[in-house]
Amino acid sequence: MNKLRAIIQVTCNFPQPSIQDVECVFFNYIAGSKLTNPSQSPANPSKSQILNFKLLAQHELEGFGGVGEGINMQIAPDGRRILWLAHESAPKNFTAVDVSDPRIPKVVAQTELPHKDVRSNSLDVVGNTMVVAYQTKTTGMQPAGIDLFDITVPEKPKLISHFDRSGPHSRGVHAVWFVDGTYVHMASGAADFQPRDPRDDQCYMIVDVRNPSQPVEAGRWWAPGTREGDGEPTPRRTEGGCEIGRSGFRAHNTNVFPERPDRAYVGYLDYGAVILDIRDKGRPKMVSRWGNCPPNSGFNHTALPLFSRDLMLVSDESTKDNAADWPKLVWVLDIKVETHPLSISTLPLPPKDAFAKRGGRFGAHNLHENLPIPTSWRSDTIVFGTFFNGGLRAYDLSNPYQPQEIAYFVPGAPKMSRAGAIQLNDIFVDDRGIVYTVDRFAGGLYTLEMQF
Repeated sequence: MNKLRAIIQVTCNFPQPSIQDVECVFFNYIAGSKLTNPSQSPANPSKSQILNFKLLAQHELEGFGGVGEGINMQIAPDGRRILWLAHESAPKNFTAVDVSDPRIPKVVAQTELPHKDVRSNSLDVVGNTMVVAYQTKTTGMQPAGIDLFDITVPEKPKLISHFDRSGPHSRGVHAVWFVDGTYVHMASGAADFQPRDPRDDQCYMIVDVRNPSQPVEAGRWWAPGTREGDGEPTPRRTEGGCEIGRSGFRAHNTNVFPERPDRAYVGYLDYGAVILDIRDKGRPKMVSRWGNCPPNSGFNHTALPLFSRDLMLVSDESTKDNAADWPKLVWVLDIKVETHPLSISTLPLPPKDAFAKRGGRFGAHNLHENLPIPTSWRSDTIVFGTFFNGGLRAYDLSNPYQPQEIAYFVPGAPKMSRAGAIQLNDIFVDDRGIVYTVDRFAGGLYTLEMQF
C-alpha cells in the first residue's frame, strides 16, 4: 500500500490519495504497460508498421495533404463512390476523391477557402447534400458557420445556403453531425452567446435544415454556468490538485443516432462526455455527465454509443506534442443505467516508449463513428481509432472489460510534414470494409483493406 501511495503521489500529484486517484494509477498503468503490444519496439518514424491491414493506396491530394476531422462518402447519381474530405487549414476548403476503386483514388474536385484565417475542419454528407463547418482563427471574423452544398455533380459542388454563426464572441462551428437530412447537430458559437470564459465559446446547437435554403436554429445547450447571464456558478477550473478547464468547457462532437433519436452524445472537452435528452429540441436537458478530469487531463472529444452492448466509447484528444499530455485514452463505459455511466476499461495504447518522441502528438483522437448512412460500416464489437503518430488501430471489444488490439497501421513520416512523423487525424470505414485514414499535415489519404 505504501508503494501504491507513492506511485499515486508522483503520477497524479495528489498528497492524499482517494479512490479517484487509485483509478488514475490503474488506467495509467493499463495505458502504459499491461495491455500494450510488446512486439512494437522504438522505431524510426520514417519506417512504416502494419498488422492485419493491407495498404491499397496513398494519395497526397495534389500536394495539399493536410486533412481535418471531416470524412464522409457519397454514392453519386452515376454510381461512383466519392469520398469528401475537409482540410485542416488554408488554403484548401474540401476535396472530393473518387474511391470507386480504392486502389486508384482520383481527385475530382478541390476548393479554396476565402482567406487564411478560416478552416473547414468538419463536414458531413446525406444523399447529395453536404454540410461544411467553418471556424475562424479568432472571434468576430467571417465566414463562421456552416455551408450547405448540392453535390449531385461532385465535380461542381453548388452552394445552397450559408448559416451565419459569426459574432463578437464566436469563432463559428468546429464540428457537424448530419445523418438524417433534417437536422444538423454541431459545436458552435453564436452572436448572442457570450461565454464567461473565452475558452467556453462553443455550445451544442441544433439547426433545422428541412428547407436547406433557409436553415433555422432549433435549440441549443451549454454547460451550466459557462454563459454570461447564467444563474449557475461557473464550473471550477481546478479541483483536487489537477488543473482542468485549460481547453475549455465547450462542445466538440455532437452525435445523434436513429436507435435513440431522443438522445445526443456529446464530447464536451474538459466538461466531460454528456448524454442529452433532445426530445424537445428547443430545450435539451442533461441526462448524465461522465468525466475523467481529474485525475486525467480531460479533453473528451467523441462519445460513441454501442447500443446493442449498452456501452459507450469516449475518446480523449491528445493536444500536445511529445506526449506532454499522456495518457490520452479511449475509455469504455457501461451505460446500462444511462444516468450513471461507469468506466470499465480503456483501449490499449501503443507503447509510450516507442511513440512519445517520434514527433508531433501521441495519443487518442478520432473514432470511426458508425455513421447511420448506407455507405458506412457499422459494428458494436470492432472499433477503429486514430492515435496521431501512433497510427490507426483496430480493437475487438467482444470482452469489453479486456479489449484486444487486432490490427494497426503506422505509415512512415510524410514528406514535408512539420511533425517529422505521421499524424493520423481521422478515419472512415465504408460498407465494403475499406478503411480510409488521413494525415493532419501532409500525408493526405491512405486507403486500406482489413485482413481480419
